[in-house]
Amino acid sequence: MALPCVFNLFFSSEDHFILVLEVFLDVFHDAIMICRSSSVNFTFYIIITPSEVATVDSMNVTLGSKLNIVRSKRVVIGNTISAADIIITDGKISNILPWGKLQSSGSQIPLKAQTAMKIAHSPHPTDAPIPVSVPFTLLDVGELIVMAGIIDPHVHVNEPGRTAWEGYRTATLSAAAGGITTIVDMPLNSLPPTTTVSNFRTKLQAAQGQCYVDVAFWGGVIPDNQAELTPMLHAGVVGFKCFLINSGVPEFPHVRLMDLHSAMSELKGTNSVLLFHAELEDTRGVPVTGDPTQYETFLNSRPDHMEVAAVEMVADLCLQYKVRCHIVHLSSARSLPIIRKAKKAGAPITVETTHHYLTLSAENIPPGATYYKCCPPVRGHSNKEALWNALLQGNIDMVVSDHSPCTPDLKHLQDGDFLKAWGGISSLQFGLSLFWTSARIRGFTLPDVSRLLSSNPAKLCSLGNRKGAIKIGHDADLVIWDPDSEFQVQEKNIHHKNKLTPYLGFLLWGQVVATVIQGTLVYHKGKHISQPTGELILTHTVKPSESSAPYY
Repeated sequence: MALPCVFNLFFSSEDHFILVLEVFLDVFHDAIMICRSSSVNFTFYIIITPSEVATVDSMNVTLGSKLNIVRSKRVVIGNTISAADIIITDGKISNILPWGKLQSSGSQIPLKAQTAMKIAHSPHPTDAPIPVSVPFTLLDVGELIVMAGIIDPHVHVNEPGRTAWEGYRTATLSAAAGGITTIVDMPLNSLPPTTTVSNFRTKLQAAQGQCYVDVAFWGGVIPDNQAELTPMLHAGVVGFKCFLINSGVPEFPHVRLMDLHSAMSELKGTNSVLLFHAELEDTRGVPVTGDPTQYETFLNSRPDHMEVAAVEMVADLCLQYKVRCHIVHLSSARSLPIIRKAKKAGAPITVETTHHYLTLSAENIPPGATYYKCCPPVRGHSNKEALWNALLQGNIDMVVSDHSPCTPDLKHLQDGDFLKAWGGISSLQFGLSLFWTSARIRGFTLPDVSRLLSSNPAKLCSLGNRKGAIKIGHDADLVIWDPDSEFQVQEKNIHHKNKLTPYLGFLLWGQVVATVIQGTLVYHKGKHISQPTGELILTHTVKPSESSAPYY
């Protein structure tokens, strides 16, 4: 006759289960040794019981929860919208199943591979399989849209050095509230700028422990720093940015043609990318005249042909060196035929535009409203429509914020002088809603939104292997939002350090409900996780990509 021997293991989380199991295997080994030395036969029963199954829904969510399943009737996967369960393991998407495939009661989530191996290779296995049910956290959002988290590759954080303008904490709080899961920080206007490896390390140190979303970094190309470019790539920058015109800050001077030849020679053969602020100084020498409080005066000081000339130069260099090139914040639709021609000729060139060029029109900017100023400038209504048409036709690759805040005094609000005011618009938190408000009535689909705000920016920044799509193996970075919800932009809800923005009072469509980063719920209905958990992303683009596929 065999005597029963029962082991009942209780646990409250997956990590707890692993610890319990490790202790149990040691005890089980000792029990087997005792049994072998005894004349009594034993039958072993092993019962593994979760103390609870944690289930949350869209009405009852704990910030900081590590989610195992995100369920929605509308999940944007590639070019489709499906009812699906997104399975998350260790912050990654481990599976995508039909909606409701896993039920909250009695369901099983796969254990970590190492734990399963310990059971399978136990030196003293039982005759019967061990039933295992691991507790999991389910977020069921009903009909809300679940989309890959937005990636904004054009953000000026300004820390260290000009932290009064913006900082990592406030910038990433804003990003999380806007469904943005990764930002890429520009190499200016921080002090020091990210133009050397030493300066880059200073920036990393400033960002450490402050970021509520993941953050990657651009390096800068300035005159005579070409020897720093490859070391900065090894250090982890995703690529580089340069100015073809005065940047507005003395520590980041614009480059000349000879500087570009040096820089592109250095970058040739890598998979890095060079970003261009594409304006050239107006060689016509026409003096600026007119009332500086009138927006038209400023607009006339930055005519379209300054952009057109710069884009022509970039296209020629791109074809010559076959180095990936990217035009940032394109404002003038007159430059688009040049980019189309260069792409057709085989140039690895891409282009972005911004939410302000797609939302605002020069005709509607009031006198003295210097918070509308940016460079290149917001142009007229017909130009805005041409940019939208280019997006629909696939001639613009992505839409970004170009979040470039400053303190109110630099906007010269008292005298309303557009010519003296700092050029930059704050909009990081509202990018998705700004875009959707206009895109929804122009024939854009939800997969279009994900492509322009998530997947294409990920590819630009060499993050397409882990971000920008709901795909097995990718980071579980998700934005959960309601495309049919309208809200008003109010100062009390803005998380930017400086609240001044042209969008105050705007009615926008598309409310962000929650943001998930690497499986962790970091934002929900106006509230953030208590401690920042964002990753500082270091990439490796020194070696060329092995793929022979087109850039996009």
